[in-house]
Amino acid sequence: MLLARNAARWSRALALALFAISTGLSQPATAEIDNAALANQADSRNWAAWGKNFDEQRFSTLDQINKQTVSRLGLAWSLELNDVWNVSSQPLAIDGVLYFAVGYSVVHAVDARTGTLLWKYDPKIDSKKMRMAWGSRGLAYWQGKVYTGVQDGRLFALDAKTGQLVWETLTTEPGDNRYITGAPRVWAGKDGKGRVIIGHGGADFGHVRGYVTAYDAETGKQDWRWWVVPGNPADGFENKAMEAAAKTWSGEWWKFGGGGTVWNAMTYDPEFNRIYLGTGNGSPWNAKLRNPGGGDNLYLCSVVALDADTGEYLWHYQTTPNETWDFNSTMDMVLATVEIAGKPRKVIFHAPKNGFMYVLDRETGKLISAEKLGKVTWAEKVDMATGRPVENKGVRYEGGEALTWPGSGGLHNWQPMAYSPRTGLVYIPAREMAGYYNDKEIDPRTWQMDKDGPLGIAGFFDDVPKNAGKSSLLAWNPLSQTKAWELPTPGATAGGVIATQGGLVFQGQADGKFVAHDADTGAVLWSADMGVGTQAPPLTYEVDGKQYVSVLAGWAGGQMLLGSLSAQHGWVGREHPRRLLTFALDGQAALPASAAPSEVKPLHEPGFAIDPALAAKGKPLYGKNCTICHGTGVVAGGYAPDLRASPVPLAAPAFKAIVQGGALEARGMPKFDELSDEELDSIRHYIRLRAEEKPTLWSQVKAIWGFIVLMVKMELLKRGWIDG
Repeated sequence: MLLARNAARWSRALALALFAISTGLSQPATAEIDNAALANQADSRNWAAWGKNFDEQRFSTLDQINKQTVSRLGLAWSLELNDVWNVSSQPLAIDGVLYFAVGYSVVHAVDARTGTLLWKYDPKIDSKKMRMAWGSRGLAYWQGKVYTGVQDGRLFALDAKTGQLVWETLTTEPGDNRYITGAPRVWAGKDGKGRVIIGHGGADFGHVRGYVTAYDAETGKQDWRWWVVPGNPADGFENKAMEAAAKTWSGEWWKFGGGGTVWNAMTYDPEFNRIYLGTGNGSPWNAKLRNPGGGDNLYLCSVVALDADTGEYLWHYQTTPNETWDFNSTMDMVLATVEIAGKPRKVIFHAPKNGFMYVLDRETGKLISAEKLGKVTWAEKVDMATGRPVENKGVRYEGGEALTWPGSGGLHNWQPMAYSPRTGLVYIPAREMAGYYNDKEIDPRTWQMDKDGPLGIAGFFDDVPKNAGKSSLLAWNPLSQTKAWELPTPGATAGGVIATQGGLVFQGQADGKFVAHDADTGAVLWSADMGVGTQAPPLTYEVDGKQYVSVLAGWAGGQMLLGSLSAQHGWVGREHPRRLLTFALDGQAALPASAAPSEVKPLHEPGFAIDPALAAKGKPLYGKNCTICHGTGVVAGGYAPDLRASPVPLAAPAFKAIVQGGALEARGMPKFDELSDEELDSIRHYIRLRAEEKPTLWSQVKAIWGFIVLMVKMELLKRGWIDG
């Protein structure tokens, strides 16, 4: 068996080499990507990590493409990726090869000059984990190996030349709610040992206690693990940090898990040999349920510094104590050395969901400054004496409901920001959207996470109108904590950004445009059609002395949830492309044809007799099982079909075969075999009710009036003129 595997590996490597020689293509990368390479911001030939370098500034020193030449930018090549559903991911570029993980962590290696596929590796996800449909946001590279996590909790390493599996390990427990979507990070500490670290998501799906784990980069053997929140005190504590954290919790939080997942932000600091973690929200969201006696709930919604060799806790700064709004701090963190009060300071720039920009001292964790980036109503300010937010009255839904800005989507979400040392500005894909929280029907004495839903607030099942939110590209001076400029972007969400020495900021938009902005003024200097919207961050790199800019384009991922707000651009259904686009000066390639944006027309079927009682039972079942892909209010906003326009729910046998029997698992539709025939029927009736529903003028007026009344009430509470 061993000889057979080695023979197959040698045969594949030989075939790749002969193919590269015969076609003039580069072989996959041979660069020694190590600490020296990842700490070298000046060398921008490669884009070798999630944020390019350890500092995660997403700033390239390349300037061949600049303000004067960007008008010559054209498509060099494109690669269609029609066999994956989600491409909201960050590629890497090393020695003329692009690596990216898309869909369910299917890793591709592509020649950066031509777009020719060199190899592909599919880890074959556990179908049960398809239900948490976010996809992979990125991967890591270290000394000839490519690393990424899988939705079902695995972490694996591939040989960068051949795509062969080197090692694989399960980072979670079989059958738990944890899953991986974020990119791992790799480094060598003071002890010289290479380590790869990964966290996980899942707190919004119930019973999850967050942690991060560091593994030996060569073997995959677990090295250390750090838990974010404490477990059951009766079982003892893993370390002093967990013992201290337990004093900030109350009730029996461990029964719910507590949350605190590190699903995105991790940054290695070679100057201090530290890992900085951005930690997640509480589980359940509602603090009254998980923490009835109050307390800060460490280390939720925090920046945490750990020793990179041992995982030992060093310091933390909590952005949202005892959070109750899904205000996680898992947004990217940027490391920089800047001059403050005439002296160089090593700092972290951090813009989490809660709407503030934080500047922290990297050595001590001390808060240097914090200011609102936009519309923020949950807190008046951050008190610089205590480092704590000054909350407004009523925002913790003391009276049973609250309306806040931002909402659970945050003012800044996972789409990464960039920092330019050239301009001194941070460029943030920002959004403005309210959050409505309601726990009127929740009784802490009887609430059960499995039965009543993992969030601990009333579920929202209705459509989200397309004018419910808006987005912008925000240029912010983090030292003066002032806005330099801001430009609106289409829709309620846009892609991550990069900045360059050429004075440019690149961003993909929801309307299908890829745009280059003047980094100093925000002016649009160039744009190109992608054929579909995107949330993915771009990258830039150099091959054979030529600068390229690449971006993954495709409409899927978290934006599928928000009904008409997500669907407004017309990227609905599988007919729109997923593709990798690469641009260079004087590029002459033609963009492949793609379907025009379209508006879904619900299927009208008078022969289907809707049972209102069944539809009412189906509404929460749809919300729990279907919304994440097919959209709230049965209005699809992404890759999955809009079920209002599908004939499948009209036929009970077909619906049963797909939903209960898994007939379309190969196309990414998971099997829900735990649903009974009666539950399936109720979901069908709810789908058909939504398909036939036509909002009346009166219903819209009532919705608007209710929204106004709630806003007035929140303002009166804030001013102390009424009690909650």
